[in-house]
Amino acid sequence: MDWSFWDVLWTTFVVFLWISVLMIYFNVVIDVFRSHDLSGWAKAGWLVVLVVLPFLGLLIYVITRGPKMAERGMRDQLERADQIRAAYGDGSGAAADQIARAKELLDSGAIDAGEYEQLKSRALAA
Repeated sequence: MDWSFWDVLWTTFVVFLWISVLMIYFNVVIDVFRSHDLSGWAKAGWLVVLVVLPFLGLLIYVITRGPKMAERGMRDQLERADQIRAAYGDGSGAAADQIARAKELLDSGAIDAGEYEQLKSRALAA
């Protein structure tokens, strides 16, 4: 098969759009589960709409709940940063205490293994 420049450009554009739509789709599904203002039935309803009519469901969800979606994401990031600050402290605690607090965060799922290693290395360097 002989590919022209325009074929490659068009294929690249289509793949980019497909990946973008998938990222939006997964972010919306995550937001449905993260929403505390939705009941279980409402969450199930949104998931059914997203599975049965994916593109239309995405469009409706982003239009109706988009601003709240951004607020929830920001709030979750700030809570996670506060948990990390609480684990790391102000630097005055012993390294063992800081590592223990970071381990508690890792065990609770508030941070991942990479963030735990970063906190541990900071505590040991101090």
